[in-house]
Amino acid sequence: MPHISRTSRSTAVSALVATALAAGLLAASGPATAADGQVRVHDIQGTTRLSPLAGREVADVPGIVTGVRTYGSKGFWIQDPKADGDRATSEGVFVYTGAAPTVRAGDAVRVSGTVTEYVPGGANSGNQSLTQLTKPTVTVESSGNPLPAPVTINAKTVPSRYAPAGDPAQGGSVNGLPLKPRSYALDLYESLEGMNVRVGTSRVVGATDPHAELWVTVKPHENTTRRGGARYGSYESQNTGRLQIQQLTPLSERPFPTADVGDVLTGSTEGPLDFNQYGGYTLTARSLGEVVRKGLERERTRPQRARELAVATYNVENLDPGDPQAKFDALAGAVVTNLASPDIVALEEIQDNSGAKNDGTVAADQTLRKFTDAIVAAGGPRYAWRSVDPENNKDGGEPGGNIRQVFLFNPERVSFTDRGAGGATTPTEVVRQGGRAALTHSPGRLDPANAAWTNSRKPLAGEFTFRGRTVFVVANHFASKGGDESLTSHHQPPSRPSEVQRVKQAEAVNSFVRKIRAAEKNAAVVVAGDINDFEFSPATKALEAGGALRAGITSLPRAERYSYVFQGNSQVLDQILLSPGVGRFSYDSVHVNAEFADQNSDHDPQVVRFRP
Repeated sequence: MPHISRTSRSTAVSALVATALAAGLLAASGPATAADGQVRVHDIQGTTRLSPLAGREVADVPGIVTGVRTYGSKGFWIQDPKADGDRATSEGVFVYTGAAPTVRAGDAVRVSGTVTEYVPGGANSGNQSLTQLTKPTVTVESSGNPLPAPVTINAKTVPSRYAPAGDPAQGGSVNGLPLKPRSYALDLYESLEGMNVRVGTSRVVGATDPHAELWVTVKPHENTTRRGGARYGSYESQNTGRLQIQQLTPLSERPFPTADVGDVLTGSTEGPLDFNQYGGYTLTARSLGEVVRKGLERERTRPQRARELAVATYNVENLDPGDPQAKFDALAGAVVTNLASPDIVALEEIQDNSGAKNDGTVAADQTLRKFTDAIVAAGGPRYAWRSVDPENNKDGGEPGGNIRQVFLFNPERVSFTDRGAGGATTPTEVVRQGGRAALTHSPGRLDPANAAWTNSRKPLAGEFTFRGRTVFVVANHFASKGGDESLTSHHQPPSRPSEVQRVKQAEAVNSFVRKIRAAEKNAAVVVAGDINDFEFSPATKALEAGGALRAGITSLPRAERYSYVFQGNSQVLDQILLSPGVGRFSYDSVHVNAEFADQNSDHDPQVVRFRP
């Protein structure tokens, strides 16, 4: 089912209305009437994001039904064919019925009910609200009427600026600001909320996902990636042309098309413009164009040369022994074929032997044996592994899964220096031995008692030797972005509270790298993993602070800097950073998952090659 069916409707409507009333953004409650005695849809929508009639009852609001949803958030959209001529006021609105509606597209209706502001995800999510009519009484006056002509959304109509700055007097909210649809993309979309809209032939920038939705861009030249996506390169480049596409027809009646990034949704896609918590403004297609496949292929990196050390990072997405063998085989095939069997692989999201079963198990040897066996079956080397089992349920992730980082290494090419592996709470330290840096525990955990790692994965550090040269590798999986507000938040700019923890984590890793370099100035240090943050983020800058590290992905052309696709934005989450002692290197973000509907993980692996 599409995203809108994933959660029940929020109880935060009254809280939002109460706040808005207190701020003077809404009128007092009571029956609503217009100057001529007839309340119309544009009166309900108003010229800001919040209805001036929120909390009030309206009677006999006229409109033509433009779409009916019989699953998830059940209801229908109406649109007034008699527009008021004001670009800021939408002529469409959603009528929430809670049960399968009995009306059909083309019905001329009059609706009585209560105007509410529904916040998908709840008031604490920071999401904008959806203006709607609830507890409706519906009178059908006629059927088979022509639908209001759709408003076309394209490169010419969508402004290049994303959103206005929020009002400081309202905590940075844009809710009370007058809509300027000619100036800001979010204002344009809000001014069309609930209306019949269309997009023409558009490029897919977010592949079809398990919830039957995809993302297109109506701006074909906006921050394009080499493979057809829309790159997210800064907090100011939100890619205004992105729009989520769902369909109104239940999946049981019509399967949703499969599309990868770079494919094209051809023809006309038309339907009401909705707003939900899983993507913001969404075209709920009453009629859906056809997907033309462009044959995007999974990338293959080149093999490392004899004197090159290849280090990779790969988030294998909650891998455990209970996963289908097909997942193990596909991930193993990617390591062998697409990553060319790196010498060292830092894995993230390896789960314990019982997977998500919360039974106290923390060992992951069965998971790793099954994975390394699959790599051998795929024609790869017999990797050895090193890791440190976490404390039960102390590292975040799926409850009971006990995800952790793991080193795989090819013993035919590289050796691991074992130095009294520490436990989950034992920190590894940096010492100087024979004029060079060394770890007290290898493998060992980096500062595991630091509050920065609360409910998060502790970095795994290890010493490797390649052609007589020591290389230190730190495998990471920083805290997730959970709790951050979406790009379509009513706060502009959106709040990113999760960033605070990642910055602290980055500072801890940076401090550790500095200790290694203090003991051995030209030490080769590789910091790899799922950093869960962008190459331009404060967390990455904290990792790089003082010249301790350099983000390898910034060596790539901008159009190739991404490892993850979220809501149609191709962005960086997975990274490999290198100390100055590494010297020259060759970096590759190997696109095998994020752009595809058929994914073995939602992350693309990264690989770096250099001569220590």
